[in-house]
Amino acid sequence: MRITFRWLPITLLILAFSTVSSPQQNGSAPHLEKRGSTTQLIVDGKPFLILSGELHNSSSSSLEYMKPLWPKLAGMGLNTVITPLSWELVEPREGTYDFSLVDGLLAQAREAHERVVFLWLASWKNGMSSYAPVWVKQNTKHFPRVVQHGKEVEILSPMGNATEEADAKAYAALMSHIKEVDARDHTVVMMQVENEVGVLGDSRDRSDAANRAFYSAVPSELTSYLLAHRDSLYPSLRALWEANGAKTSGTWAQVFGDSPGGDEIFMAWHYAHFIQGVTAKGKAAYDIPMYVNTWLAGDDSKPGSYPSGCPEPWVVDVWRAAGTALDLYAPDLYAENFVEWCRRYHRTGNPLFMPEARGGKTGAANVFYALGEEAGLGFSPFAIEDDTDPNSDLAASYRELATLAPILAEHQSAGDAHGFVLDKAHPSVDFTANGYALHVALDEIFGHGTDMGYGLIMADGPDRFTGAGKGFRVSFSPINEKDRQVGIGTIDEGVFEDGKWVPGRRLNGDENDQGQGWRVDSRSMHTEKVSLYRFD
Repeated sequence: MRITFRWLPITLLILAFSTVSSPQQNGSAPHLEKRGSTTQLIVDGKPFLILSGELHNSSSSSLEYMKPLWPKLAGMGLNTVITPLSWELVEPREGTYDFSLVDGLLAQAREAHERVVFLWLASWKNGMSSYAPVWVKQNTKHFPRVVQHGKEVEILSPMGNATEEADAKAYAALMSHIKEVDARDHTVVMMQVENEVGVLGDSRDRSDAANRAFYSAVPSELTSYLLAHRDSLYPSLRALWEANGAKTSGTWAQVFGDSPGGDEIFMAWHYAHFIQGVTAKGKAAYDIPMYVNTWLAGDDSKPGSYPSGCPEPWVVDVWRAAGTALDLYAPDLYAENFVEWCRRYHRTGNPLFMPEARGGKTGAANVFYALGEEAGLGFSPFAIEDDTDPNSDLAASYRELATLAPILAEHQSAGDAHGFVLDKAHPSVDFTANGYALHVALDEIFGHGTDMGYGLIMADGPDRFTGAGKGFRVSFSPINEKDRQVGIGTIDEGVFEDGKWVPGRRLNGDENDQGQGWRVDSRSMHTEKVSLYRFD
């Protein structure tokens, strides 16, 4: 990649921020930690914001295929790569493990100064079971399948105790190996357990074992959880439970209704119980953050048209009732109503992490909202190797956020960072911060405006703010109408180097619309600081 002089300090900072530290610098294993108003991923003792991309499903099955990709991924500003790792390749024969691919991927990642999040594709991937080893697939009596319309389908049933034991044994062996080879380097910062689980094609498993379970008593662990957390339950889950009498005992049909909604809760419990068990075995071997992801349903979709039992926001409480090994529940967010889905997952103590999302210009904008407004742990467009242009909008956003990362982490903890995405349908947003009311709108000057703007703003001491992004303008007003008026004092563009501010141009005239507002124009990415003053 050709690096111009202008980008050299930023590029060096990206490498410094993402470089795997030497063993002497490393402390405890990567973990989640409550800091101030949010939960953050801590790596080598410091908050780590994941600026990532997820590979295509099959890319990382070949080290030769991956070899030329790593420098391209690093060149566009990624500090982490989310990569599949399948059960069929780790345990091709029962009881025989092959970790050569794991070791090769870690070696390549370290050479490229990248961290890694592995996806454990095992019993389920996108609701199906194509990544299980052949010795699992062919033994349907020992490893039972989901039954739909009287026929077995290629979905392993979560009712299969032997399946859970085999999956958990392999996953624990994998985590034990990762601890052995990576506990000092911390290349692997998180693990995803399975992928978009659930029953496709029907609202629940109709096997004999599943039918017996459905018409048996709901486990007391679930009903006790619902009762203890009644006030904080997801509204639709609480409504369904209460519509059936808010019973604390009875069959699944009696407690939740003999309906697709009741079926979904039944499947959520059994997938959750299975995966919490697998995760617990992995954590016993090496305790780093672990999560599950979600194939998001449309608001009017029926269970089975999406994987029924997947941790949709309305059944996350069911998953939590089934165990505590999983650290968070993550959306694979391709939906148009990005902000609403973020809010559905960033609730009741669940940190927001996005392992799959849209890339391109959409991703370049949404990452600011996710990390700014929702204090997200990280962001990761899918099929990242399809867009490794170092001059792309996503690369520009990642470069800017890499320089801001230490500062942004502090403001996430303080709870005074705000992110936003603006377009013609949603041209403005209002919020209060630092004693002021802020109106953020699409940038416009001399009658010319932009169609899209995005960024984040952080309070930066009395009467001061730091902002980054493109295509927006900010006006300030007193919160109380009787207070003194607000004026723009100074606006400076610049960059952060090693967490320290290096000022560039002092912006005035056209660049701040003759002092009428704080303009961050749409032609390129900017980081700027503004100071305000009061007058009568």
